[in-house]
Amino acid sequence: MLLIPAIDLLGGKVARLYKGDMTDYKIYSQNPVDTAKSFIDMGVARLHIVDLDGAKTGGAVNYDSIEKIASLGDIQIEAGGGIRDIARVDKYFSAGVSFVILGTAVVKDKDFTRQALTKYPRRIVLGVDAENGKAAVSGWYEDSGIDAAGLIAEYRGYEAESVIYTDISKDGTLTGLNIKETLNIASKSPFPVIASGGVASAQDLHLLCEAKHPQIIGCIIGKAYYEGLIDLPAELNRSI
Repeated sequence: MLLIPAIDLLGGKVARLYKGDMTDYKIYSQNPVDTAKSFIDMGVARLHIVDLDGAKTGGAVNYDSIEKIASLGDIQIEAGGGIRDIARVDKYFSAGVSFVILGTAVVKDKDFTRQALTKYPRRIVLGVDAENGKAAVSGWYEDSGIDAAGLIAEYRGYEAESVIYTDISKDGTLTGLNIKETLNIASKSPFPVIASGGVASAQDLHLLCEAKHPQIIGCIIGKAYYEGLIDLPAELNRSI
């Protein structure tokens, strides 16, 4: 299973939000490039990078930081936040990003999402952020009222690389993954699933592995790592 550290960018810094609230955050690094280098040195295979400012505004606010990290090489990068047209997708891939994450567009602009999936098979990640089973958009500020599992199913027949399923009510809380709902989504998804939101300790990772669901390919680790609650090098060695 892929262990995927998160670098969330807010004002050019590495931050973590509490339940997606842009006013409730903690800065963990002033230099996201150095943070990325530290993960590369650990032997991490993939990084999850989100432009939090872009997710809210629809602009490429922290693009320069993402471009610099992508230029480091030696690691796969999945990047998202505010990517809402094909020109932006093209730009991220040209910068060296491995996979582009679409979030709000998956709900609000299905034509564009299908266009991206068609142009870049197996390189588009569907970011589905949900609370109580309903997808949220615009940096989690808006509840779409759309069933998350049903939304994913609408893209059956396309070649998405994966689905990142994030339980908003858990994200940044250190209260544990919503493993039950992640397994439910995975059982219905036509695409591989990456778990996200609420990882509190290595126990969450172990429980997810022990579930042995063939569709679950990875887990995003954020605040638990930055708060020193997970020994990431040890877990990376364990997962080999």
